[in-house]
Amino acid sequence: MAREQRKLAAILFADAVGSSRLMGRDESGTVARLLEHLNQRLAPAATCRGGRVVRLKGDGSLVEFASAVDALAAAIAFQQTMIEANRGQPDDQAIVFRIGLHLGDVIVEGDDIYGDAVNVAARLEAEAPAGGIVVSRAVREAVTGRLKVSLHALGELALKNIERPIRAFRAEWSAEDWPAHSVASQAAASPKEPTPALALPDKPSIAVLPFQNMSGDPEQEYFADGMVEEIITALSRFKSLFVIARNSSFTFKGRAVDIKEVGGRLGVRYVLEGSVRKALGKVRIAGQLIDALTGAHLWADRFERDLTDIFALQDEVTVAIVSAIEPKLLQTEIARATLRRPENLTAYDCYLRAMQQYYLATREGLAEAIGLAHRALELDPRFGSVAHLAGICHLNNVFFGYATDPRFERKEAIRLVHLALSIDDGDPDTLVAAAVLSGFMAGDSESAIEIADRAVALNPNSFLGWHGRGWVYRNAGLPEEAVRSFERAMRMSPVDPRLHRSFAGMGYALIELGRLDEAVAAGKKALRQTPSLPTAYCCLASAFAHLGRDAEAREAAARLLEFDPTFTISVFIARGGQSNAKLLIEGLRKAGLPE
Repeated sequence: MAREQRKLAAILFADAVGSSRLMGRDESGTVARLLEHLNQRLAPAATCRGGRVVRLKGDGSLVEFASAVDALAAAIAFQQTMIEANRGQPDDQAIVFRIGLHLGDVIVEGDDIYGDAVNVAARLEAEAPAGGIVVSRAVREAVTGRLKVSLHALGELALKNIERPIRAFRAEWSAEDWPAHSVASQAAASPKEPTPALALPDKPSIAVLPFQNMSGDPEQEYFADGMVEEIITALSRFKSLFVIARNSSFTFKGRAVDIKEVGGRLGVRYVLEGSVRKALGKVRIAGQLIDALTGAHLWADRFERDLTDIFALQDEVTVAIVSAIEPKLLQTEIARATLRRPENLTAYDCYLRAMQQYYLATREGLAEAIGLAHRALELDPRFGSVAHLAGICHLNNVFFGYATDPRFERKEAIRLVHLALSIDDGDPDTLVAAAVLSGFMAGDSESAIEIADRAVALNPNSFLGWHGRGWVYRNAGLPEEAVRSFERAMRMSPVDPRLHRSFAGMGYALIELGRLDEAVAAGKKALRQTPSLPTAYCCLASAFAHLGRDAEAREAAARLLEFDPTFTISVFIARGGQSNAKLLIEGLRKAGLPE
């Protein structure tokens, strides 16, 4: 049976308290009552909030949720219905449940789930009082400010069979806020007519909700609000994203919200929410990215910094958050597109699939990417992003030695990038493609540098901008600035599937600077991500040769010829961008590669 790892599931574990005592008196009757409570109260409370019941058993019921908010709301609703069910019962006849909640990764196998998150939830349940709920810190951070509930710290608990201590919190709520109506009846009732959801745009769409100020200091509201405004501004610079404006996002300020409702009302697929806590000279910012259609958590992280310059801190955390979620959105969209039937593709779906093939950096992958890009342009001739992607694919065919007709590939690269510029000459990604093209194809380093600098000025948070700038400066014979650009690109997108090209480019620049051990490390990192990358083998062959590691240089050269059988040093120079790579070329000769 196939196993699947699921990220950040909210786990509810419930167990009856003292049921063995009742079993001793009336086993069959107690079992029947337990099942009645679970089927008529716990299951409806869970399914009303989108939960998936994994098992319903008196000695341990398990429910999985996509959202910690939904999990805790369902747990409270269930406990409230149990208060009502036990009303009038003698104390020694009442059936009472304890509940534990945790948010973490799970392993899915068939209909069952297991893993650390399930184990922690089960152990937390044992720490709950009768009729109560205990949650982990992960749940607390996800629900704070979004439900009418108080969470009281229990400290770090040493739980059985859990290696690390778990910080836990006991939930407390007011019956007035959570009336004990019949959840089962509510589930069966006809739903209210929902407000029609706005249609989703044809590109990743996101709203950034106001961050919760958890400092207990109303004067810190400006810091939390300023952080959100900085993030919205930074995301808005990506023309590949549809970002909801600040004024619309802030209509939800100070309200407990349902993420699915936010997505429907604002017409977005993704929602970013977070919290800010300032105390003792430090600031902790927590953020989480949620799929508004499913409630699934796609990304979550915490950032803690010393509070020195408040505006510098805002800039630093904004970069950290944006650099994490922008590539995550693109990768999520690509994964979703690949699940659709090919005959139902739109231009945007073709673009996403082309991106996936482009990442592979193989001869076949680039050919497939070009085909998909042309199909997208047939469907939407004004799709600038797909035009410049196709142009870069043709450029890479020349640069990697894949081209059977380099002249044709060069002409197509120039044509497609110029088409993209005619559609939108202010798009940073298109500008950086034009800069690389100008440097490598036209040999005009001065213009290339000017265009690349303009691209990163338009969007300082763009991985592609800094990556392309690195190659432009490397080509212009300015390796120190090239290394700085590549480092900035890696900081922008530390888990990006395109990093192999940045590592290879950095390796080239490091060779020119004589930092040969670092060049070897960069080349090896490129190969770990893409084992068939010719530029990485060029880097390693040259660096190893300069270091006198002749056997490793010859092995890298042999691997280069395996992936690029037509490689010669003269052809490599003719491909463009090598006029200022004297040490790189010298190393290739030392490695024994053909002239």
